[in-house]
Amino acid sequence: MKALIPLFSGLLFALGLALSGMTRPEKVTGFLDFTGAWDPSLAFVMLGAIGVHLVALRFAKRLSRPLAAAAFEPPGRERVDGRLVLGAALFGVGWGLAGYCPGPALVSVGSGSLPVLVVAGGMLAGVALFRLSARTRREPRQSPASLGARSA
Repeated sequence: MKALIPLFSGLLFALGLALSGMTRPEKVTGFLDFTGAWDPSLAFVMLGAIGVHLVALRFAKRLSRPLAAAAFEPPGRERVDGRLVLGAALFGVGWGLAGYCPGPALVSVGSGSLPVLVVAGGMLAGVALFRLSARTRREPRQSPASLGARSA
């Protein structure tokens, strides 16, 4: 039963993205085009999503534990740093250029459209590069001399 809650939530989210037009890049770029033919309809989608979240958050705060997990997991980071700003900038530029943000792009992969597949491939490549860079930052740097000393 616990596995059905995330499945239902994901399907409901995907349906909402599709019905709102978030899976159509021309709708998204129209929303982001403030100087041209601006389409404000996605602002109502965002306001609706914020409203649903506020109601759900108030409900969740009354629970002693989540419905589908052992414990609540609050966000791990609370301060704004350079990595967060860079990530937000990359997200915004990617969203503006491609017309897709990650959720709608993944929902749209099912269409098999080449532009969507390219965007999803770029997202996966970005995730892989981030994980690789995070792993190399965690590993201690070794000098060539210390590598030779270990093999001797």
